[in-house]
Amino acid sequence: MSSPESVTSSITVQAKNIGGIDSTDVLLQPGVNVLTGRNATNRTSFLQTIMAALGSRRSSLKGDADAGHVELSFDDEQYTRYLERRNGEVVFDGDPYLEDPELADLFAFLLESNEARRAVRGSEDLRELIMRPIDTDEIEAEISMLEAEKRDLDDRLEQLSRLGTELPDVEDRRVTLEDEIDATAEQIADLEAELEEFDLDIDASRDRKEEIESAFADLQEARTELESIEYDLETERESYAELERERDELETELEAVDDEHESPDRLEGQIQELRARKRSLDTTVSELQSVVRFNEDRLADDGFALDLGASDASDGEEDGAITEQLLADSTDVVCWTCGSQVDRERIDSTLEQLRSLRQAKLEERSDLQEQIDDLAARRKELRQQTEKRGELETRLSSVEDELERRSQRIDELETSLEEQRARVDDLESHADAFDDAAYSDVIDTHRELNRLELELEDLEAEREEVDNRIDEIEAKIEERGDLEERRETVDDELIDLRTRVDRIEENAVDAFNDHMSSILSILEYRNIDRIWIERREKTVREGRRKVTRSAFDLHIVRTTEAGSTYEDTVDHLSESEREVTGLVFALAGYLVHDVHEIVPFMLLDSLEAIDSNRIGDLVDYFEEYVDCLVVALLREDAEALSDTYTYVREI
Repeated sequence: MSSPESVTSSITVQAKNIGGIDSTDVLLQPGVNVLTGRNATNRTSFLQTIMAALGSRRSSLKGDADAGHVELSFDDEQYTRYLERRNGEVVFDGDPYLEDPELADLFAFLLESNEARRAVRGSEDLRELIMRPIDTDEIEAEISMLEAEKRDLDDRLEQLSRLGTELPDVEDRRVTLEDEIDATAEQIADLEAELEEFDLDIDASRDRKEEIESAFADLQEARTELESIEYDLETERESYAELERERDELETELEAVDDEHESPDRLEGQIQELRARKRSLDTTVSELQSVVRFNEDRLADDGFALDLGASDASDGEEDGAITEQLLADSTDVVCWTCGSQVDRERIDSTLEQLRSLRQAKLEERSDLQEQIDDLAARRKELRQQTEKRGELETRLSSVEDELERRSQRIDELETSLEEQRARVDDLESHADAFDDAAYSDVIDTHRELNRLELELEDLEAEREEVDNRIDEIEAKIEERGDLEERRETVDDELIDLRTRVDRIEENAVDAFNDHMSSILSILEYRNIDRIWIERREKTVREGRRKVTRSAFDLHIVRTTEAGSTYEDTVDHLSESEREVTGLVFALAGYLVHDVHEIVPFMLLDSLEAIDSNRIGDLVDYFEEYVDCLVVALLREDAEALSDTYTYVREI
């Protein structure tokens, strides 16, 4: 897709077999381009040609052609689109300007069939149309993800707060351990010196001393090994108990996961089927609306002037013979389908049936949308459950393997513990055998020395643990600044996401109201005081739930000849007023969604209901917001526009 820069060069459009065009090569310029000519001169087809090159699928292939193409070139770039008829359908291919044309179709390609214009003409849901390009499901998913991250950050910050209060106590404990280690080391040194003072000069005494020292050395080593085994066993048992708790939690979570045998893929198929039906209904509703509007217009004109003459292509004059004309007081009209006179009430009845059919189709479409929403939500839930179940099962399998490994390790340690206890008992019995009175003091001293050495080892081991804990706390406390900064960022992102929909709605309403006020002032619709949108809250059904949603109410305020004001409806607007209102609504969507950043073109068509001077003012107004504005007009309407614009008279 192109960058959001302005168009700076000429624009070349080459097309073949698009709409009613056989072949054409047209040069446009940045700014306003006016396609001027009589009716049936392929102006709308040319606009559809530009739409196709820009990425829209709302273009048609020439009726007698099986393939067509268009090339759009500007700013040293070329964009192509190929249309081919396959199995009764038109297939699009090529390298268009846009990958996703939704925004452009809604708010930049403003032909008669444009949905924004139709929504105003048909008093349809304006809020739904403005918000359609917004992926609310994605926004909700982002909100859920950020909320989870925020909870995690809060937990970590709370933990750091607790660590901050724990650090002084840990540091005090380290000072205490240092003092205890120093005192124990001094006691050991005194005992070692005391042993050296014993008078054991004779060989026998020396041998006896060595035997005693060896016995106590073996006993000390055995006790140290016993403590090590006991520590390892306790650690393994704690780990085993923790794994058991985790296993129980995982099993509980697995039981809580809904294990319905419904396939997300099958739901996807149902969703696609419902969407296809909805698209078909959209087409039907649109066609019914066009039929109703056409017939209402004809009925308002008391029938149809039948043109039985043929146009002369050589001189370009439009002529025809009016074969029937209704009397002013007649209740019959000329049927514009068969040419016979028909009672007005019969046509009114038929029109009412068409309106009822359209309303029924609208309700059916609404029901289909509710079904689609329900199935999409269920599909999402099933996929999340499947993913969660897989994660739980994988973790549970890992935990069970670890439990088995640790169980074997515990059995091995328990066996080693029993063996080591037996060895310590044997060594203690051996040491107790040295009960000679001559050596009783030496034995007692050795025993005390042995005890103190074990105590010193425990103190030094605890000091090492305390040092590690201090380092760990200090390292985590250093993370606090980064965590607090990230939490502020998450808060800002959450506020942005939670208010994004509201901001878009408010901006759309403000943009429409501001531009509508300016347009009414410029175009001087004197019998209209104001046309404005009110944003309000209403309760609607969404699937099986009732939720609060915004609604856009379009208000029209008029003033009577007596000077009093009253509120009118869209149905009572003139066709010119309705068309202008629809165009301004589309412009509001164009600005709110920054459509100019994704496509630098805007296309206008079917402005015949607006008088030429107002068309000129309207084009001038729209020009301010668009890089390249292409508008199709009749010759007489184009005469009111500026001579500085680019005019295309032959396509």
